[in-house]
Amino acid sequence: MAWLCLESNPDVFTKMIGELGVPDTWEVCDVYGLDDDLLGMVPQPVLAIMLLYPVNEKVEEFEKEQVEKAVKNNEKVPDSLVYFKQYVSNACGTVALIHSIANNLDRIDLADGPIKNFINSIRGLSPEEAGKLLQQSEISQVHDKVAREGQTKAPDPNESANFHYVAFVEKDGCLFELDGRKPLPINHGPTTKETLLQDSVREVKKYVASDPQNPLFNVLALTAKLL
Repeated sequence: MAWLCLESNPDVFTKMIGELGVPDTWEVCDVYGLDDDLLGMVPQPVLAIMLLYPVNEKVEEFEKEQVEKAVKNNEKVPDSLVYFKQYVSNACGTVALIHSIANNLDRIDLADGPIKNFINSIRGLSPEEAGKLLQQSEISQVHDKVAREGQTKAPDPNESANFHYVAFVEKDGCLFELDGRKPLPINHGPTTKETLLQDSVREVKKYVASDPQNPLFNVLALTAKLL
């Protein structure tokens, strides 16, 4: 099963979260650079960071080592962390958005709608069971609608995008990288709600360092909307 790719555009992602039931006090914005001055331009508070990166041998080798280390360390995952597997091709942007929203329900007052229904439906399920439910969720219809509204022509869903999204969130004082393609959430150590942006960027830089000549990395943030 494959969906259309979401355009890596903050306006498209903001449209998506609104359609899912996130109030318009929140938005998705670009992170224009990884140095402190540019990070200072990101609206606060930051609820989550989403990294889009090219899928190639260099990055895949980095990810393999990352997962092996996480499995070896056998880090405990809190029960409060919402994490599910990705079984739908090209759904990674929406999966990253859902992970970002679902792990910030203490600050996002979700309206009734597709994402609230999905989150309620997966409570108590394994990551595998929850991931399979996404295929039948109303979210698939919202994804398809928004994917067709981007500035660029929507590609054939059967085409390989060769890019992937992961999300970084704070949960119980730890920074978690959530990727439905990986066998488990990756615990990157201590963080706070206030330092989530800086701590996430530290991990983003490791991705970039795995293929430093590649310009095709992009970072988005789920933040409070500027008034």
